[in-house]
This record gives sequence, C-alpha cells and structure tokens, in this order.
Amino acid sequence: MNSRTIMMVAGEASGDIYGADLVREVRLLAPESRFFGIGGARMREAGVETLVDSADMAVVGLVEVIKHFDVISSAFNRLKRIIIEDPPDLLILIDYPGFNLRLAKIAKKRNVTVLYYISPQIWAWRRGRVTKIARLVDHMAVILPFEAPFYEKAGVPVTFVGHPLLDLVTVTTERATAAQSFGLDPTHKIVGLFPGSRRNEIERLLPEIIAAATLLKERFPDIQFLLPLASTLSEEDIMPRLREAALPVTITRERIHDMIRACDAVISVSGTVTLEIALVGTPLVIIYKLSPLTYQLAKRLIKVPNIGLCNIVAGETVVRELIQEQANGAEIADEITSLLTNANYRGEIVNKLAAIRAKLGQGGASARVARLAVSLSQQGVMNGTHP
Repeated sequence: MNSRTIMMVAGEASGDIYGADLVREVRLLAPESRFFGIGGARMREAGVETLVDSADMAVVGLVEVIKHFDVISSAFNRLKRIIIEDPPDLLILIDYPGFNLRLAKIAKKRNVTVLYYISPQIWAWRRGRVTKIARLVDHMAVILPFEAPFYEKAGVPVTFVGHPLLDLVTVTTERATAAQSFGLDPTHKIVGLFPGSRRNEIERLLPEIIAAATLLKERFPDIQFLLPLASTLSEEDIMPRLREAALPVTITRERIHDMIRACDAVISVSGTVTLEIALVGTPLVIIYKLSPLTYQLAKRLIKVPNIGLCNIVAGETVVRELIQEQANGAEIADEITSLLTNANYRGEIVNKLAAIRAKLGQGGASARVARLAVSLSQQGVMNGTHP
C-alpha cells in the first residue's frame, strides 16, 4: 500500500486521549500511516509527531484566547504553511472549533480532505456555523446520537460512531479495592477533586475547589481527597496552591477511572470528564466559571439548558451545576455534603447516571472513525498531489 500522511489537531486533553486511540486503530488498518500535528502526551505515545503541544493550546473563553493569541497564532501559521507547501493526505480535526475551522478553510483551498471527529457543540450555541462546516468539512464523525440528524438536515456527510468513552471507561474494580490501590482507607469518605485540564481553569476554579475541600475537612475530619492531573498540566500548576492550603491530597496521572470508582463523590469542572464520571456511576457536582465578559457573551448565545455534558446527554439536570458566583467553596462543599450524607438524594442521582450509558450507542467508536480515516486518506494517496 502507498504510505499516507495524516495531520491531526487535538487542542485539549480529551482530544489527546481520543486522538491517540484513533491513531492506534488506524495503524491496525494502515500500518504505514504517518501522523503529525498538534497533540499531547497520549498522542506522542501513540506515535504522533507533535509539532505543537496541546498543553499550550488548551484555553477557553474570548478573553483567555486573546491572552494566548501569540502561541495559538504561531501554531496556526506553522500548520498552515505545511498544508500549503506539503499537503497531507488527510486532515483530522478533533473538536477545538475556533482553531480547527480556520485550518479547514486552508485545507479546502489545497484540496485536502477534512475529517472532523468530535463535533463542535454548535447545537448548543452558534448554530449558524453548520453552514460553514458544510462548506469546509468532507465528513463529520459525531459521538452524540442527536448530532447526526442535526448535520444531515444541513446536508453535511455525517456518521454517528458512538462515544469513545464507552470503550475507555471500563471499571470492574470494587470501590474498596480501588481505594486501597491508591493507598486510601475505604472506610472513610473519599472525594475527587477535578480542576480541569486547562491552566486558566486551574487559576479560576482550583482556589474554590480547595476552599470547598477545606470546609469538607472540617465537617469530616477523616475525609480523603484524590486529584487527577491532566496530561496538559504539571504538578507545579497545582502544588503551590495545595501547599498553601496544607491540604493532604493524593495526586495521580494514571487509572483515572479506577480513581473515580474509589470516590464517594466528585467536584468537577465542566467538560468531557463529567461524562466519564457519570459512566463510572459516581455522583458529582459540576462547577463552571468564565471571565465576566466571556460569560455574558456565552449567556446570550447558548441554546441549551445545561452546560454539563452528562446532563446534556441525559436530557435533564441529573447533577447540580454551580455556575459563576455559585461556584464558590461554600456552595460546592454544601452540595458534596448532601451527596455524602443524604442517601435518598444520592441514590436518585446514581440511578439516573446509570441510564446515561444506554444513550451513547455502542462501543467501537475509534475503530469506526479509523475506517473512515483510511478510506478518506486513500483519496489523497490516489490523487498524489493537491492542486
């Protein structure tokens, strides 16, 4: 078979995980494929040549993007130059719409086939973007069942591939065993602290998470805390704040799903991780805070009643969302206290979380996207050039 070059862009930690899994599946079908682009540690481990680290790209909000403009602009120009001078056979874009749709425009001018994996949440806000996507994207691989009809209506070639988390979230360990594997005492309460994968999330929300944990420590003296460190972060991004609070926290980068299983409840920033927590079945509270300007803009644009992905998939508010001023230490601690002490409240949430998995289709998402990628990249190989 002819060799093929595939450019990939995953600007955040979740995209790095999905991208790595996709690369491994593509290599089963087309071992000669070469991957390069933007990604993190997981994609590098899978053999992707990462020209730019996704850790430097993972920001959210208008104000935050402006602050990181130089880094993002430099990354864009680097990939743009490659597409123009030495076009890949396929461009795979993973979420990260502000950057990726601009890059797709460059790719289409060079006749590079574009596969978009993990749809931007345009069904939640900026629905007008679907017409832009129809012009720039050759195929959408979507992971939520209601996304396929949305794109079909707009005339965009689309495949519902199922959610990749269905393959990634497989926990059979009992809570006690999981807790002991992290050196914790399963007879005492364990709370997960999930501050996010972006540095600006850490700056904005970790202080509130620490404040909540401090209050919980006062209420439950034997309570224990677990914190997963995303591949886009270093320990120095969080340790100074933890040292200042003198809060004992077990930090881990590995076995996140076993870690979730070990927890009685979780404090989590909004994002894909809320769906991972839901699939494990651990009750949680979702927190979310943007700069005041970004939040005011978002309020006017968002068309869905919830921001937490687990609530969006469920179609109702299963777990509480604390947004902006509500995302403070006291309110977070009060919600976690309810989850730890109110058996009826906790049980109702756990039952509703269990129903979410059935709404996400079947496993094998990465393998389905890999088949699409190999088929689409073969078009580029056959063309040989990109006029």
